[in-house]
Amino acid sequence: MTSKLACVAASIALALGTVSTAFAAVSAAEADKLGNSLTDLGGEKAGNAEGTIPAWNGGLAKSPFPGYKSGQHRPDPFAGDKPAFTITPANMNQYADKLSDGQKALFKTYPNTFKMNIYPSRRTGAVPDWVADNTKKCATTAKVKDWGIEGCVGGIPFPVLSGSNGDQALQAIWNHILRYRGNNVVRRSSSAPVQRNGSYTLNSFEQEVDFRYYHRNIKSVAQLNNILFHYLSFTTAPARLAGGAALVWETLDQRKEQRQAWAYNAGQRRVRQAPTLAYDTPIAIADGLITADEVDIYNGAPDKYEWKLIGKKEIYIPYNNYKVLQSSTKYKDLVKPGHVNPDYLRYELHRVWIVEGTLQPNERHLYAKRRFYIDEDSWNIAIADQYNSRGNLWRVSMAYLTTYYDLPTTWTSLDVYHDLQVNRYYVTNMDSEEDLALQFNRPPFGEDHFTPSGLRRRSTR
Repeated sequence: MTSKLACVAASIALALGTVSTAFAAVSAAEADKLGNSLTDLGGEKAGNAEGTIPAWNGGLAKSPFPGYKSGQHRPDPFAGDKPAFTITPANMNQYADKLSDGQKALFKTYPNTFKMNIYPSRRTGAVPDWVADNTKKCATTAKVKDWGIEGCVGGIPFPVLSGSNGDQALQAIWNHILRYRGNNVVRRSSSAPVQRNGSYTLNSFEQEVDFRYYHRNIKSVAQLNNILFHYLSFTTAPARLAGGAALVWETLDQRKEQRQAWAYNAGQRRVRQAPTLAYDTPIAIADGLITADEVDIYNGAPDKYEWKLIGKKEIYIPYNNYKVLQSSTKYKDLVKPGHVNPDYLRYELHRVWIVEGTLQPNERHLYAKRRFYIDEDSWNIAIADQYNSRGNLWRVSMAYLTTYYDLPTTWTSLDVYHDLQVNRYYVTNMDSEEDLALQFNRPPFGEDHFTPSGLRRRSTR
C-alpha cells in the first residue's frame, strides 16, 4: 500500500510540474577549471580541431576605441572582415549539419532572398572580473530550488553543468535567464511587426532596466526578495500610443510569486495593474507574433516543460552583429519582406548547448516543443525553434548577438521572431536611428523609481 501511495504521489508531482531542491554545485576542483581549461563562464577554452573555431583568449574585454562612451553608437571593431562564404538555398545541404532546423526552414520559406553570410569566428565573449569571480563561487554553491535558485547572486549560477540530464538542461536555461547584462541599462529603441509585403509601422520606446541580481551590494538570494529586475518602458511612437508606459517587477521564482505589471494609459491618465503576463499570453504590440515568454528569446518560469540536454554542437549562429548598430544603418534598409536584410547580418561558427523542452502532460501552451541553441561563451539563447501541438515547426527566433565591449558583456543587438505559417516576422531592439543607444551602468535609480506611484509621476503625454 505504501509503495502504491508513493507512486501516486510521484505521478501527482509530475503532473503539477513541481520539483524538489536539486543540488547542482560542483567540486572545487571542477570549479578551478573556470579560467583555465574553461572560459570564465564555462565554455571550452580550446578551439576546435579544424581551426574554424579559435581558442578563447579573454574575449573583447575593453573598448578598442579610445574615448568611446556607453550610450553612443558602437563602432565596429571588425568592419574590415569579409564573409568567408555565403550559405544559400542552393548550397544549404553542404552545411546542413551546422544549421538549426529553423534556419533550414527559413531557406526553404524564402528561397530567393534568405542567405547567411558566414564570417571568421571571433570569440569576443567577456564579462568583468567581479562577475567571473562570482561565477566561480557560484559553481560550488548554486542549486535549483523549487522553480528558482539558491546559493548564487552576481554571477552565472551553473557554469559547469552537473547532475542528471534533466538537471543540466534546467541549469542551462537558468544560465540564460540570469546572464550578465550590467547593473542597469537605458536605451531608446524601435520594434516592428512586419507584413508579408514588407510594410510596417514602427513602435518606439525609451526603456530602463535595473538588474537587482547584479547589484554589488546584494550578497544573497534572500536579499533579492524574489525580484530579479525592474523594468520601465515609455512609448514614444506611433502618435496614437505615445505617452503610454509599462512597469514590470520580474520575479525569480514565478511559481511562488508571479511577475507583476502595471500600465499607464495616457488618455485616462491612470495607472492600472495589468492582467497576468506570462507563458503564452500573446504580445499585442507584436501583433501576436510572439508570446510573453518569448521576450528576450525565453524568459519566466520553466515549469511547463520537461527539459532535456541534447548535447553540444557546432552551429552557425548570429554573432558580432555590429553593422546593425551603426548610425548609418537605416530601418528602411534593414527591414525587408520575409526577413531582415541579410547583407547587414553576420553569422559565425560557435559551439552551442542544445536544450529541448517538451510540454508536460496536463500542461497547456501554444508550443508543444521548444529547442534552444545556447552560446557556450555567454549563455545567450542564440536560436529558438518552436513546434506546435502537431509536431510541426512553427516559429523560429534568432538573437543577433553582439559583444558590448564597454561593459563588457555579450547581448543581443536585434531579436527577430519568424512565424513560418503566416510568413511574417517581428523585429525588436533596433536602435541605429535613435539618439541614445544601449547605455550601461548609469547612476543608481532612486528607491521610488520603479513603483506604480513613480510611474504615474513620470508619465505625461
